[in-house]
Amino acid sequence: MISRISAAFVAIAIAAPALAQSYPAKPLRMIAPFTAGGPTDILARIVGQKLTESWGQQVVIENRTGASGTIGSEVVAKSPPDGYTVLMSASVHVIAPSLLSKVPYDPIRDFAPVTVVASSPLVLVVTPTLPVKNIREFVALAKARPGELSFASSGAGSSTHLTSELLKSVTGTRMVHIPYKGQSQALTDVISGQVPFMFNSLPPVMGFVKAGRLRVLGITSDQRSAQLPDVPTFAEAGYKAFVTGSWYAVWLPAKSPEPLVTRLNSEIVRIVNLPDVRGRIVDLGADPVANSPAAFDAFQKAELTRWAKVIKDSGAKAE
Repeated sequence: MISRISAAFVAIAIAAPALAQSYPAKPLRMIAPFTAGGPTDILARIVGQKLTESWGQQVVIENRTGASGTIGSEVVAKSPPDGYTVLMSASVHVIAPSLLSKVPYDPIRDFAPVTVVASSPLVLVVTPTLPVKNIREFVALAKARPGELSFASSGAGSSTHLTSELLKSVTGTRMVHIPYKGQSQALTDVISGQVPFMFNSLPPVMGFVKAGRLRVLGITSDQRSAQLPDVPTFAEAGYKAFVTGSWYAVWLPAKSPEPLVTRLNSEIVRIVNLPDVRGRIVDLGADPVANSPAAFDAFQKAELTRWAKVIKDSGAKAE
């Protein structure tokens, strides 16, 4: 019996490297559970094209949209763990279970983390007529006028909404949420002064900031942005717990063999660190990441816990 068990382990040890070396032997499909043209889709196409070039196997991008990304994610969760169905999704992957009444999978247990491709910080922008010039003045104003300041978002449960809820929690302030159906009208109303402030990613707001139609007070990243070097981080203002933003990552189905996870991770890390890819990620208003599966796993679990508390405390629900 012992010899048979030993032989089995030897066989696995021999087969694992061979599996990684032969992978991929056929085309892959990468599920992007959001609409074409958004950051998740764009990153999927950037990575997918580079994988196609380096591996000589076509990577087909499929947009399976709906239900805060859960429709596309379910496809991956229920696919064979053979490395040929890949998920490129966003931070909502670990947030959705707290926002939705029912999700057909466990975001941690039913997936194998590969790597975070990029993270996108948000900026706090205010209407120019709001009498504040920095984060501390803004918080002081919110505390002096509890329940009076309102904030716009691109929709209930969106990153722009939940980041404002996190700000309320971190600063001990009370502010009122005004959800919109998308960011365009939300930004328009902040610019016009109908709503005092909102959080948003860099690309949609940069033109308005440069034109003086929006004032940016702070950024949620751990370091200042090269695009806005004069804008301080929230950590610099004393809010070290307020390092956040959207992030975009790759998963495989749970129980995918470790050699396949390692091979996919190594190749995507190489791709993300290519100068042209890094440049395209920065142009999207994001920062390249490319971490290990273990680091990603610890990060996603911490994010799930963090946002579950924010959602519970705020009572937020997805639209």
